[in-house]
Amino acid sequence: MYRLKFLLAAAVAAFVGFAAASPPAAAQTVGYADAIKILAQSCGQDINTYCKTANIGNFGIQKCLESNASKISATCKADYVRVYELLQKRHAAQEAVPQLCARDAQQLCGLNTPGSVGFQKKGSLFKCLLKAEPSVGNRCNQAITDAGYR
Repeated sequence: MYRLKFLLAAAVAAFVGFAAASPPAAAQTVGYADAIKILAQSCGQDINTYCKTANIGNFGIQKCLESNASKISATCKADYVRVYELLQKRHAAQEAVPQLCARDAQQLCGLNTPGSVGFQKKGSLFKCLLKAEPSVGNRCNQAITDAGYR
């Protein structure tokens, strides 16, 4: 079971490598833990059957699933694409939050440049924006939700 979870984590990590240039999110997203659960349920049998010897590194699981696409279950294929898209949307939302929330951060939290604040100040910024949710703009609230910050 541990090996399967580790393999799926590697597969999910491989999906994330493609997520850098995505547009801002506007729909449901998924976190890595949920992605692994979905893929473990949908693709676990396929990975155990066709990818037992696949190398975890260098996208081995992903390459194995792609090379065995004709044999992989329809559920695995559908969830593979769905999880990939949801992870892309989450990553895009995380990238978009500073821009989409800049005005709210300035008006409600007193921060002039939220995109350039350090890690500790980002925590304070998110805490402030979450607390001020009723006053925060719709686009900022949606980005925070899609980014998985609430």
